Amino acid sequence: MIPLGDSNPTQRVPIVNWLLIAANVLVFLFELTLPSRQLDRLFLNFGAIPNQILLAIAHPTQTPLTIWATLFTSMFLHSGWAHIIGNMLFLWVFGDNIEDTLGHFVYLIFYFASGLLAGLAQVYIAGASNLPSIGASGAIAGVLGGYILLYPLARVRILFPLFILFTTIQLPALVVIGWWFIQQFFYGIGSLSSSAQSGVAFWAHIGGFIAGLILIVPFIGRARRRRPTLAPHDAYEDYYRRF
Repeated sequence: MIPLGDSNPTQRVPIVNWLLIAANVLVFLFELTLPSRQLDRLFLNFGAIPNQILLAIAHPTQTPLTIWATLFTSMFLHSGWAHIIGNMLFLWVFGDNIEDTLGHFVYLIFYFASGLLAGLAQVYIAGASNLPSIGASGAIAGVLGGYILLYPLARVRILFPLFILFTTIQLPALVVIGWWFIQQFFYGIGSLSSSAQSGVAFWAHIGGFIAGLILIVPFIGRARRRRPTLAPHDAYEDYYRRF
């Protein structure tokens, strides 16, 4: 299921979300200009290498800041067109509403905090791997975690395969994002087998999603106050009453 848009109007212009997308795209365009050897070096220097991060955690005072910084810089690197387009599409559809609820600055902190925690989750699972972990998907998974908790009933328009054709349908965010997370969870379990390594950081997705669920909790009241504009469905009244 490929999300194309949602039914959640916003009040704020999502400047930070646009800037994050622009930064990721610009870095990717820069990657395209590099020969393969230089691109590999870029990933090794600025990707988050689990073995190095684990050593940094074990010996924090002996670790250069550049190693810690890779948990941040890795969020702006992508391995190919499908990687960047998929990530930016999800960020475009779901990020604006989280920024609208949190405000520009807090949204930026939320995004990077989700990404950092996602990176640490992947590091813990990957262990002594020297394969650099790259991509914004961990931070974007945090955005999805926040969205599913704040707006589970919002309608999401998706591109859905129908035999050999595609059609668009609308489903609740709970279904769209919930199905995405179920897939990530089972893929993540499968990736624990050394014979099933895919190169996809599924545990960054899982860790980022859980981080987003937790980090968004203090802002549920703010979303409730904005509900008449952002979530006009009557069903939201019962949903928010539980909080």
